[in-house]
Amino acid sequence: MDIETFNPFNMERIGKYREDSEDEIKKIFEDVRKNQEQWGKSIDTRVDYLRNQLIPSLRREKEDLSRLMSSEMGKPITQSRAEVDKCISMIQYFIDNGKKFLSDDIVQTEADKSYVKFEPIGVVFLIMPWNFPLWQAMRGAIPAMLSGNGIVLKHASIVTGTALKMEQIFDTPLFRVIKASGSRALSAIKYSDGVSFTGSTNAGAQIASEAGRNIKKTVLELGGSDPFIVLEDADLEKTAKNAKFGRLQNNGQSCIASKRFLVDQKIYEQFQEELRKQFESVERGDQMEDKTYLGPLSSKSQAETVKKQIRELGKIGKLEMYGEESGNIVPPTIVRTDENYDQEVFGPVAIVKTFKDLKEAAALANETPFGLGASIWGSPELANQLIPGVKSGMVFVNKIVASDARLPFGGVKKSGYGRELSRYGLLEFTNIRTVWIQGKP
Repeated sequence: MDIETFNPFNMERIGKYREDSEDEIKKIFEDVRKNQEQWGKSIDTRVDYLRNQLIPSLRREKEDLSRLMSSEMGKPITQSRAEVDKCISMIQYFIDNGKKFLSDDIVQTEADKSYVKFEPIGVVFLIMPWNFPLWQAMRGAIPAMLSGNGIVLKHASIVTGTALKMEQIFDTPLFRVIKASGSRALSAIKYSDGVSFTGSTNAGAQIASEAGRNIKKTVLELGGSDPFIVLEDADLEKTAKNAKFGRLQNNGQSCIASKRFLVDQKIYEQFQEELRKQFESVERGDQMEDKTYLGPLSSKSQAETVKKQIRELGKIGKLEMYGEESGNIVPPTIVRTDENYDQEVFGPVAIVKTFKDLKEAAALANETPFGLGASIWGSPELANQLIPGVKSGMVFVNKIVASDARLPFGGVKKSGYGRELSRYGLLEFTNIRTVWIQGKP
């Protein structure tokens, strides 16, 4: 079976790739495992590789990689360049802190010496989505590799070219790519020692089930429907500017995008007017042009899904669309509704509701099955009263939810489990091993 990739703006075919067979996939895992045994022995070797080989390679290939990402999945080119830069910063963070994070943790007991070691588990299987094709894969791969593991990446089919470009940039037998359908990827889990998946909740449930049958460690970063909560004392102009980026970044295709806007009823009209101004100002068009802020959704099927959701939302609320639909470009859209729409909308659509007090704001924030991130806008004093009532893996005050190498990233409820990034993410795919030594029995 062949995999084809297309530019979602003009639907021109970019590439055609042959899917790997089961035997080829098995052989890739075996090869990575064979090389991982030596790789896992020296943290200094791993740090040197990241510093002296991977970062320089990423810098050399930045423009070609950025253009490939944008052409395959529609991200505005300026955001693709920023994605590469973010990955380089993340790698540098782990270079600077990895040895400290992985050092033995001494524990005082009756033993002559007792401590906890953090050792690699083997080969980590990354099953990654198309929306941040470099960042999503890198934030799983770099901590796991620094911990001493090897990596096999199965990327979303629509960014197959980007995945193969990554394999070229890594240029190591410790990082390999397989080209496979979802069902074949499921069958490959048994060859791994752990699985990190980012994607939909339904797909995550299938992966967790298959990993469970094979007793494989999993980290799941799944869907989100993050609330953006606007308190009565928020700076409305600045808040609306952040709302634009929070909802429209990556063409609205982000798990941590601000999706539901919960606004204190006392300032709703003013905020709505500021948000309207921001959405009207957006430059739409070809994602390969620097001036473009909002490009096409990643594929025809993705655009059709979002358009269907907009029609559904129009039946339960007041809908305002700022521009015309054009091919796979969906213009910024605001829907005012009082009903609970618990689907994740992966496109440039802001669902707006009002609340009368903090208790109702927390209830609305928690009304979906997701619990990835939340952002609160207003005075820290008022926000702190609300934080304990919001069920999420992350909460940001006066800042949109973002992934940061220094902080753990992940959710609760149907947004998944486990953490990426920071020391917590670095240790997810390690054997946390207890060592007890005493001189005499």
